[in-house]
Amino acid sequence: MSGKGWKSFHVKDLAKKVPNSLSTGPFGSAISSKFFKESGIPVIRGSNLSSDIGIRLIDKDLVYLTTEKASEFQRSVVRKGDLIFTCWGTINQVGLIDKRSKFSEYIISNKQMKFTPDNSQVDSLFLYYLFSSPLMSQKILDCGIGSSVPGFNLGQLKSMQLHIPLLPTQKAIDHILGTLDDKIELNLRMNETLESIARAIFKSWFIDFDPVRAKAEGRQPEGMDTTTAALFPSEFEIIEGQEIPKGWQVKPISEVIELAYGKALKEENRIQGNIPVYGSNGQIGWHNEKLASGPGIIIGRKGNPGVVTWSKTDFFAIDTTFFVKLMDKKLSLQFFRFLLEYEDLPSLGADSAVPGLNRNHVYMSKIILPNVEILNKFESSISSLDQYLLKNENQIKTLISIRDTLLPKLLSGELPITNPDQFIKGI
Repeated sequence: MSGKGWKSFHVKDLAKKVPNSLSTGPFGSAISSKFFKESGIPVIRGSNLSSDIGIRLIDKDLVYLTTEKASEFQRSVVRKGDLIFTCWGTINQVGLIDKRSKFSEYIISNKQMKFTPDNSQVDSLFLYYLFSSPLMSQKILDCGIGSSVPGFNLGQLKSMQLHIPLLPTQKAIDHILGTLDDKIELNLRMNETLESIARAIFKSWFIDFDPVRAKAEGRQPEGMDTTTAALFPSEFEIIEGQEIPKGWQVKPISEVIELAYGKALKEENRIQGNIPVYGSNGQIGWHNEKLASGPGIIIGRKGNPGVVTWSKTDFFAIDTTFFVKLMDKKLSLQFFRFLLEYEDLPSLGADSAVPGLNRNHVYMSKIILPNVEILNKFESSISSLDQYLLKNENQIKTLISIRDTLLPKLLSGELPITNPDQFIKGI
């Protein structure tokens, strides 16, 4: 079903009439890892793309080329408005360079393709939503060449047929879906900021001992009220060769927490619900029953040993993980959440063919433990931030559900936009 003005085009007919508007990345070894630098012109690889609709580009863990080396690959430069496709591996990954992107231009790797649209006919963001939609994503997967490593080539991309509306309708669809995505992105960034604030507080209080150092020098601790500051000592003492705040303790981890084993839960046995399921590298799905009450700390045991994940709600930790139980209810789970990230747990692995975290090695580690009053204050402060985080996460889930419901209906014309100009103005 589609409305008035919808027409079919091949991708090649929607490309901008300039050289290399549809092209591949550099050939093989011409852009191998030996040329990668820590700064310069960024390179987009498969790890910087996603098949998730809301992730247009992952601007993290980029590698770079020198300006001189990048100049050899002019046909593989992507700029604002360009789409990127993976041609080997996860072939349904689609990217878009837009206002969110950190850089004005990138080079695509040898496993990507670029598409510069003719924006007099078709809008880049509309195309991104179209190619990222479940229907088009499946069409790309169905085009896969080969078995072990699927391929999707430039000829196949050029010949793909797209059904699109007139440009004003495209922009109206962009606006609807983009507004939802912008709010999702805002909430994600806000949560990143809140997480950063929580980590900064932990580091200041329990790693750098900033409040104690300030009081030892006769200063009021920065950014801290007098009641909280009064909880901290004003001098240090030496215990077991370490300088620690006076009155605090050095204890083996085994005396304060237990690392409980997760439980086997095969994917086919999970029943869809609202309980997050955690593996050794974070959340891997949902279930309708909990293994433990939240909030909680999950630690990778096998596969990705030592990876620490925080669950704000009840959770199910599978058998490749440990989860933390406090030996004393007066202790702060939030404190151990951040402390365990500082403990370099991956280095405490067992000697075996499969990487694994040795629980006994963790238990032998010693930590600096503050008094209960400071732990309680930290727990209450960070728990307040967590409430904001959870509220934002729940809103993100709702917005994603709305977007994913609207997207196929808008892109097919099932949900018509009769007056797109007026609609956009009215938003």
